[in-house]
Amino acid sequence: MSASSEQAEQNLPELMRELGERARQAAAELARATQVQKNRALNAAARIIVENEDKIVAANARDMSTARDKGLSAAMLDRLRLDSGRIRDMAGSIIAVAELPDPIGQVIDDWTRPNGLRIQRVRVPLGVIGIIYESRPNVTADAGALCLKSGNAVILRGGSESFQSSTAIHGCLVQGLTEGGLPEASIQMVPTTSRDAVGYLLSEMQQYVDVIVPRGGKNLIARVQADARVPVIGHLEGICHVYVHHSADPDMARDVVLNAKMRRTGICGATETLLIDREALDSHLTPIAMALTEAGCELRGDADVCAHDSRVAPADESDWTTEYLDAILSIRAVAGIDEAIEHIARYGSGHTEAIIAEDQQAVEQFFHDLDSAILLHNASTQFADGGEFGMGAEIGIATGRIHARGPVGAEQLTSYKYLVHGAGQVRPT
Repeated sequence: MSASSEQAEQNLPELMRELGERARQAAAELARATQVQKNRALNAAARIIVENEDKIVAANARDMSTARDKGLSAAMLDRLRLDSGRIRDMAGSIIAVAELPDPIGQVIDDWTRPNGLRIQRVRVPLGVIGIIYESRPNVTADAGALCLKSGNAVILRGGSESFQSSTAIHGCLVQGLTEGGLPEASIQMVPTTSRDAVGYLLSEMQQYVDVIVPRGGKNLIARVQADARVPVIGHLEGICHVYVHHSADPDMARDVVLNAKMRRTGICGATETLLIDREALDSHLTPIAMALTEAGCELRGDADVCAHDSRVAPADESDWTTEYLDAILSIRAVAGIDEAIEHIARYGSGHTEAIIAEDQQAVEQFFHDLDSAILLHNASTQFADGGEFGMGAEIGIATGRIHARGPVGAEQLTSYKYLVHGAGQVRPT
């Protein structure tokens, strides 16, 4: 731990209050910032990140070394790792955010009352956002960019395992703010790895922080939702499903399931459970199982699935509720779409589900009866991503029903106010 980090821990209340006060001041300035200013800062930050690739990779190497010594899983190491391609993708996401329409000041609705009053509902920033995340250092860039685009100041608290990487990235964002003529406190990072900083942010910062957004594992999200004294936008976990209906094209089903599970196993949009119609076991299961095992995926299934394919080991009840974030997939045979929907409603986390089917009636029932944040037809669950939705980037996938739901991009980080235009109207007594 650095000397500055040790000092920060010793003066934690003072440090956190200072972060809050600076963020509140910056939020007031950002609410008035122009689209040109924000985009200039974002584009500068993207350029500076690319220019500092070697510095970021070196910082990430230190994080990776520490993480290996701590015995982090392969999935967690993959989330933590940065290379040239991922750094350039990070910069590209910032540029994509800059190219989005500015949500602030956007008129959502506009109507005139019989008495002549004209009422407009317009987007405004939330204010100050606290973002708590774990091992993915790219969240530093995504969160900073999205909050800036939406006119919000942000206090970032990354995980200890990504501290060096996130610090290097944050430095680039601050340089971008300077070039854009915006306050450096628009994007702040808690400069300590102390777990006490999380507790303080959740319980002692109500006068400064308007909303908390957690991004991480089940334990982190549960703690935030239990301890936060301000509103929370969060998701619990990504127990995502693919349901292969008996009408599915076998080749499509194989390719989609393979991608949904194995493209990147450590992201929240990775499929964890495959449901397949019993009458499709003979025609669809073997090619899917073969493709998955050849890709290095461990398969666990119910009795029907195990009886049809020797590559599948028996599953137990815990498999249906496990977010593996690894090359493991649970498979269950179902009697039809009703049973598939029942399974997802019971075991799912409300994140993302996909149906592979050519039967349009089955698709319509799947879309109508399930209430997950994202539902897909004939497409991989790995499309559960703000960038793929055209949002440039995302802070996370919200699975709640209040305020934001699904990918949380710049637009989802806004509220609204009403503007009422009159011509001397008074309300009758």
